[in-house]
Amino acid sequence: LFRSKQWYQRRVAITAGMEELYKKKQSDLMRFLLRVRCWQFRQLAAIHRASRPTRPDKARRLGYKNKQGVCIYRTRVKRGGRKKPVAKGICYGKPKTAGVNQLKFQRSIQSVAEERVGRACGGLRVLNSYWVGQDAVYKYYEVICVDPAHKAVRRDPRINWICNAVHKHRELRGLTSAGRKNRGVGKGHRHAKVIGSSRRANWKRRNTLSLRRYR
Repeated sequence: LFRSKQWYQRRVAITAGMEELYKKKQSDLMRFLLRVRCWQFRQLAAIHRASRPTRPDKARRLGYKNKQGVCIYRTRVKRGGRKKPVAKGICYGKPKTAGVNQLKFQRSIQSVAEERVGRACGGLRVLNSYWVGQDAVYKYYEVICVDPAHKAVRRDPRINWICNAVHKHRELRGLTSAGRKNRGVGKGHRHAKVIGSSRRANWKRRNTLSLRRYR
């Protein structure tokens, strides 16, 4: 399908405009828009399918395509820390374990949102996710999911990598963008503790005595 140069220029201008709007969330327009959206999201189920992305510019940057086999799920996660689930707030044992209230979860709320959608939609693969709003109780995210069994996905060389079996439940193994941020994976001296895939693997390699036959 041939489209004119003006059509593409118009599209770029619209996308750039949306991007600039979201950079100024304190503006009157965005504050009103986000407040109305949060009200709408509160009326819906905790995990539900969205007919289209709320932020098309952001979704497209994260890999979304408006085609068969690619869909959006919206979810909410409670904000704040993670209180320890102990009866009557009593932690038996040493004082080190006595904390109940000011405990923080090791991963981000966004990675929890991806995980919940991934569990609910077991046949889909989680590609990425982005923030769409928050209120006093919840944070709302939209998760981009891909159907690995759909022919439109399997025949597309730009996305069919996700059909491989190694990408089953990427979100549960910290392989999505939000998950990788929590693992501290990176390059340089700041990330020396995670060389060898993870902190645990790094520690294990350095603390295991390996007596090979030929050494």
